[in-house]
Amino acid sequence: MRTVLIAALCLAASAAPLRAEMPARPARLGLCAACHGEHGIAQIPGAPNLAGQRLDYLREALKQYRDGRRNVALMKAAIGPVSDAELDQLAQWYSAQTPAAAQP
Repeated sequence: MRTVLIAALCLAASAAPLRAEMPARPARLGLCAACHGEHGIAQIPGAPNLAGQRLDYLREALKQYRDGRRNVALMKAAIGPVSDAELDQLAQWYSAQTPAAAQP
């Protein structure tokens, strides 16, 4: 009986989804959060939700805003001289957030 219980517990534990560790809150999050929200849910009309976006997409989009390949003055000014490491932290943070539920 004990063997069956142990086997059942092991099977249940292996079927449970593994939770990725939440990345640390980026030091540069403040200005981003003013429009996109701390957890990636937009705070103002017209700002996109960033929660749950693909990491590689966010990373590349941030680099393009910073470098001027995406010509959006507000984003270029907001990002300013942010390093690749800081952009990566922001992209990791927002990609790890839970997207907002769709409104009916």
